Amino acid sequence: MDKGWAEKIKQVHTLIGKEKTFKEGIEQLIGFRQELFGQITQIVNGYPDEAFWQMPYANADGNHSGTLAWSIWHIFRIEDIVAHTLIANDEQVFFASDHQKRIGSPIITTGNELQGEEIVSFSKKLDVPALYDYAGAVMASTNGLLQGLDHKAAKRKFTDPDKERVAASGCVSADGNAVWLIEYWCGKDILGLIRMPFSRHWVMHIEAMRRIKNKLCKDARKGVDPAAYCGLSCDHCFLAEWCGSCRTKYNTCSYATIFEDRRCPNAACCQDRGLDGCYECPELESCTKGFYEPGNDGANAAKAQAMFIRKYGKKALLKTHDKLHERYDFAKTQEILGQDMHEGLRILEREYNG
Repeated sequence: MDKGWAEKIKQVHTLIGKEKTFKEGIEQLIGFRQELFGQITQIVNGYPDEAFWQMPYANADGNHSGTLAWSIWHIFRIEDIVAHTLIANDEQVFFASDHQKRIGSPIITTGNELQGEEIVSFSKKLDVPALYDYAGAVMASTNGLLQGLDHKAAKRKFTDPDKERVAASGCVSADGNAVWLIEYWCGKDILGLIRMPFSRHWVMHIEAMRRIKNKLCKDARKGVDPAAYCGLSCDHCFLAEWCGSCRTKYNTCSYATIFEDRRCPNAACCQDRGLDGCYECPELESCTKGFYEPGNDGANAAKAQAMFIRKYGKKALLKTHDKLHERYDFAKTQEILGQDMHEGLRILEREYNG
């Protein structure tokens, strides 16, 4: 488990275990859930449709053996069922707003019963933006439920009628890979459910999603030119682990994901004009498009690298980056090249020729 996330989980679980700090723990949990949901948002906004039904770790032993779409479905169907059918004994978000039709799902269950190609086939049927909307609605609904609890109420246990109600809902498959969930949930009090479906379960599957997307990006980048259109080196970018580069469908550079068509203006301009990169453009130094937008902290460092490519070539830039990263500890090139494109170019040249 991510060390930072593990520490936050531990702190939340400690706080909610005591009556005096229960409310504080709930507020911390809600903030942590928002942080985790941001990971899902990045994935939904940043990756192509095909990414959501790919299974790069098929037959692996772990949560990462599924797909991105199945993971989102699984997290929030479980939460919706537990929060509403089991705890609140009211209507699930899923049914209240006809999410099944909007998502296009052929099932209403948690998806535990699906295996291998069944998960792929299921994932292909889902409307991911609609699924994302459902996930957000479930999170908001559960957050409201959590804020309405006190420590005494959170210690409520469940009975046989509770088990029967969940089973009768049809939302948990009778398949052996799924039906155990009912006994598992009902064997806990509400406090125990907060600790698993509402917190740790999120971490488990969002970590799995990160592994899936990172593998998809790594595969997408194989054999692809590592020089970005704007002049940055994708091989040396701090986002390299989860970005497939602007020359693939898996472009999750920040200047791609903020646009509806997921195209960075620099990449779009080069593609439309038939340029290999901004380093081929005579307007490079004065350009203010995309990553070169005035005020962007890394604009001039990127321009310096594009200017270097224009003068020495891509291989020279990659070699120079290797040397810089051997000598300095930095994540973003502006930390080394500064805020002046001409001075940045001189720094690169000194390193290259030194």
